[in-house]
Amino acid sequence: MPAWWDSAALSCHRDGLAASSVSTVTKREEPLFHIHLHIGTGKFRATKAATKVVLNVPETKVSPLENGLQVASEDSGLSTCTVGLWIDAGSRYENEKNNGTAHFLEHMAFKGTKKRSQLDLELEIENMGAHLNAYTSREQTVYYAKAFSKDLPRAVEILADIIQNSTLGEAEIERERGVILREMQEVETNLQEVVFDYLHATAYQNTALGRTILGPTENIKSINRNDLVEYITTHYKGPRMVLAAAGGVSHDELLDLAKSHFGSLPSAPEGGLPALPPCSFTGSEVRIRDDKMPLAHIAVSVEAAGWCHPDTIPLMVANTLIGNWDRSLGSGVQTLSSKLAQIACHGNLCHSFQSFNTCYTDTGLWGLYMVCEPSTIQDMVHSVQSEWIRLCTSVSESEVARAKNLLKTNMLLQLDGSTPICEDIGRQMLCYKRRIPIPELEARIEAIDTQTLRDVCTKYIYDKRPAVAAIGPIEQLPEYNRICSGMAWPRA
Repeated sequence: MPAWWDSAALSCHRDGLAASSVSTVTKREEPLFHIHLHIGTGKFRATKAATKVVLNVPETKVSPLENGLQVASEDSGLSTCTVGLWIDAGSRYENEKNNGTAHFLEHMAFKGTKKRSQLDLELEIENMGAHLNAYTSREQTVYYAKAFSKDLPRAVEILADIIQNSTLGEAEIERERGVILREMQEVETNLQEVVFDYLHATAYQNTALGRTILGPTENIKSINRNDLVEYITTHYKGPRMVLAAAGGVSHDELLDLAKSHFGSLPSAPEGGLPALPPCSFTGSEVRIRDDKMPLAHIAVSVEAAGWCHPDTIPLMVANTLIGNWDRSLGSGVQTLSSKLAQIACHGNLCHSFQSFNTCYTDTGLWGLYMVCEPSTIQDMVHSVQSEWIRLCTSVSESEVARAKNLLKTNMLLQLDGSTPICEDIGRQMLCYKRRIPIPELEARIEAIDTQTLRDVCTKYIYDKRPAVAAIGPIEQLPEYNRICSGMAWPRA
């Protein structure tokens, strides 16, 4: 796991806002890297890592409600806790006409319910010394609260109230419409966000994953209360939800609270839950040339595996092996473990690069985002592709061992505090229907050897047509066919 992942992809919604606040934060991309593992029924050889005892790691307890909602918690005995509702519904379940509804609905969650006005809600959260937040991604919507453990019942009741009883008033809808339009303008100034939206648009063109989370401007101007209500009634069902909690929480108490406040949520309708919209990857490109910009922002990606695919772990190791680099790090070439970082630093090829592995249910994007000066684009793209081909042909055992150790270390470092642990529980419950124990995680990572990494990288990288998104002074960016030819150089 690259070190930049936490700050770049997670700080937007983890403890980044002051306590005693009510906030709504859009998560426009899935984090560029996920701890997602295969949980199929295939054979798995036990290793020492699977049998060793992990001390001081509380058990994750899971209980289902009759309506299908899952209740999962980890009690670490802290004086604070984080509790949230993870919903298997995001912009992927929208169509062209209502694209942006899930994010719009997230904005409306804190604007008042049948029993609390917006002011009442804000004052109650502030008086509790709590933190209430929400975010939307392409496949999930999340509402969560961080509070003192003694206030867990109130936190759960507030979450239930905003999920099930939001008034969705016309005046509030009009006010948030303007807020979202201004937010869209702010997003356009974040070139990394823009590049990744373009990358999704070209990689998953004419499919749901190709659309943005915020939606187009014309949709934001036309979304009405009926659209919001329809999205809730269609997707907010018990089987698609997980009530997760971490910190100082009693599972039995949480289960009783869930039965009391979420037991009336509808279960799956007779016709079943809405099917996951199919999304196919297309090797293609989008270029937005602007020679007035000082730097080129470029993302190159191949199609990767979905959350539960067995190839996900080797791709995670490969992602960690490529790593990331930034000029501001100030490290000398000798201190850089990533070979691509050494090449970029020694040749002054870019300002920064970040390897990413974005997972979805049935697909993913594995690639690299770079920021370059116009004159170094060709050399940087050539170096990136050379490193990718090297992963397929001649990566060394020592490099793989280092990447595995770094991945395991950073994976554990991420689970620091009740909020990231709660998020880990919620995400894994939606993705795998269980929380994967740390020894199993470590064993599955440790089981990846050099030949496995080479084989998996060959499967996903070698001779594949990538998706490319580029913005800025990109005259020197090689034409698409040349980029494609760089994916299939002769093997050593």
